[in-house]
Order: sequence, then C-alpha cells, then structure tokens
Amino acid sequence: MADELAIYDMDLTITRRATLMPFLWHAAVRLAPWRLLMLPAALPALIGYQMRLIDRGRLKEILQRIMLGPHCNRAELRQVAASFAEETLTYNVYPGALSQIASDRAAGRRLVMATASYRLYAEAIAQQLGFDDIIATNSLTGPDDRVIARIDGENCYGPAKLRMIERWMDEQDIPRHSVRIRFYSDHASDAPVLAWADEAFAVNAHDRLRKLARSRSWTIVDWDD
Repeated sequence: MADELAIYDMDLTITRRATLMPFLWHAAVRLAPWRLLMLPAALPALIGYQMRLIDRGRLKEILQRIMLGPHCNRAELRQVAASFAEETLTYNVYPGALSQIASDRAAGRRLVMATASYRLYAEAIAQQLGFDDIIATNSLTGPDDRVIARIDGENCYGPAKLRMIERWMDEQDIPRHSVRIRFYSDHASDAPVLAWADEAFAVNAHDRLRKLARSRSWTIVDWDD
C-alpha cells in the first residue's frame, strides 16, 4: 500500500469537457442509432433539473434510458467504452493533467479516480490513463449481466463522493491516519473532499471554487496548454 494517495476528479479536471453526453452519443451511434431521434424527449428532464425538481442522479438515469434503452448488454458496452476512452484521451484531456498524473505516479503515489461519471465508461478511461483504482457512480445489473439505466447506490457527487472514498478506503484497509492524501478537482461541489484532503488542488477552477480556494489556502492550478 502506498503511503500517499493522489485522488483525481475526472470531468473538467482531467477532461476539457464533460463526458456523459458524449459517451451516450458515442454509444447510441454504435448500438442503436435510431435512439438519437428520441433526444427531444430529454428536454423535460433537463428543464426539471434546472428547476431542481429532479437531482443529477435522476437526470443521468433518464438520459441513459432515452439514449441507450432501459438495459444494455455489458459486453457490448465494454467495447463501446474502450473506443470512447481512446477518443477521450486523444481529443479531450488537459496536457497538464497528463503531466501531473505522471508526476504523482513517479513519486510513488497510488492513483485513484473519484468521479460522478458512470463506472461503465469512466473505468476504461482510468485504465488507459494508468490509474490504480476508480471510485465512480455504479449501475444496477440485471439478469444475464445486463446494465440497467438505474444508479446502484449513490451518485458519486458532492458529499456522497467523500462517503464513497471513505468506504473504498475501509474496503482497502487504508486507515485515514496512515496515508497522506492529495485531491484534484475543478468544482466547488467537491469542497467536502478538498477540505478533507491533506493537499487540495483547485484545478481549472470556476469562479466559485477560486474564491473558496483562496479563502481556504488551497492550491490553484491551470492544466490547459
């Protein structure tokens, strides 16, 4: 077990753009192109989310159901996720993120991705980036190992992300006092984890996080070109 953990958020921290809709589009084109005609059906869910009638987790479930159907073959999804990961690494990763990941790896830190994105595709991205572990939003599995458009457990976002990291550490038998932890994120929703970490990095931060970082003396970095 490494004496230090380097935990990274993914969307807009490592990647330049969010990955959920690009993945769903990538998968729909390859598995069920006709479902792209159903995209207008997502509008009520998007409005409901903006009006705070539904949360992020429910929005993700609805978008997945519209674009991929109520359930998908896991083997097919795994192939699609692999090709999406290759595309992501080619076109949608900050160069500074790659440099920092390499630096943390060279320093002997255990690399952990902690992301609200679905494990069903984020895991492939994490593997191609050389991460040791991933903590992500899980999907329910139905009969015949089919992936259901429902979240299994919590959406790995906000305070839930910290709970899921701590649960993972318990499962890995990593006492909090035994490791030094650094955490990288672009968004203020990750404030609970940033405050909990020994070293907090506000990466590619939006205004709200920049203000919070300055008030908490967190390191502010930019991983763009």
